[in-house]
Amino acid sequence: MPTAYTILRVRVTAQDADTLRALLRDARPDVGGRIGQNPDGSLSFDAYVSPEQAQDLAREGVSVETIEDATANGRARQAEVGEGDRFAAEDAVPQGLALKVQDI
Repeated sequence: MPTAYTILRVRVTAQDADTLRALLRDARPDVGGRIGQNPDGSLSFDAYVSPEQAQDLAREGVSVETIEDATANGRARQAEVGEGDRFAAEDAVPQGLALKVQDI
């Protein structure tokens, strides 16, 4: 049975480039996209991390804002996916090497 886990999408903002370099060198987060510069000169990027890693990213000169629970969002999108072959004819008989079993 798989273990439960949570991945968050967070926005990390560093006050300057040196702080950002130190953060990326030390924490090595899974960065999602490009690093952007804000009007105030700070630098921001999105990262995908566990809740524990999100707490570890926060330090002097760095703020971390949770954008979404990426795991819950992914599970919600998976629930939208149908089962079966929507392109197969309704009376199609399965083909291949598998055993054909009858539902009880």
